[in-house]
Amino acid sequence: MGETHMHVTATVEDRVPPFMKNSGKGWLTAEYAMLPRSGRQRNQRDGQRPNGRSVEIQRLIGRALRSVVELEGMGERTITVDCDALQADGGTRTAAITAAYVAVYDAMRWMVERRMIKRVLLREPLAAISVGIVGGVEFLDLNYAEDSTAHTDMNVVMTGSGKFVEIQGTAELEPFGADTLGKLLKIAKKGIDELVEAQKVALGV
Repeated sequence: MGETHMHVTATVEDRVPPFMKNSGKGWLTAEYAMLPRSGRQRNQRDGQRPNGRSVEIQRLIGRALRSVVELEGMGERTITVDCDALQADGGTRTAAITAAYVAVYDAMRWMVERRMIKRVLLREPLAAISVGIVGGVEFLDLNYAEDSTAHTDMNVVMTGSGKFVEIQGTAELEPFGADTLGKLLKIAKKGIDELVEAQKVALGV
C-alpha cells in the first residue's frame, strides 16, 4: 500500500492453544513485527519479548480476522498469521490486516485441496484503512508525513458488507464532533471497497 510494504504469511498447524483443546474448534492468531530498518530510523528487534506496540497490533490483527472466520468448522487446527513490515511509511497495521485476509483465504484453499476442511471458512472479506484530518482536509490512507501532522487520525477495520469490526480514533490537537466522525467513516468505507476489490483480484475470485 503506497510505500508501506508488508510480508504476510499464514501457517496451518494441527494443534490449538491449551484453552481450546477438546473444543472441536480451531483458532487463529497473529504475530507482527517491523524489521529494524523498515522505518525512517532503526528500531530494535522484538526478540523474545515483543514491545507493547507490536503486541497491541498483533492482537488487533488476530481479533479482526477471527471476526470473519468460522472457527467451529476448522477442527482443532491453528492458523498463525505472520505480518512483517519490510518498509514502513504509515499504516502498517491496516496493511497487515488487509494482506492477512488474503493469506488466510489462500491457506484455507490449501486446506480444502487436502480435504482438511470442506470449503473456505470465511464469512466475508475483511480489510482495514487509515483516515485522518491534515490541515483541515480529510485524508484517506495516511502516509508517515501525513500521519505525524494529523489533527485527527483513525484506523478503521470493516467487512466487505460495510460492517465495522474495529475503530481506533484519536484527536491529536482538539476534539472532533460526530459530523467529522461520520465524514471519516464514509471515506474509510470508500477505501475499504477498493481494497476488497484488490483482494479479489489478488485471489482470483
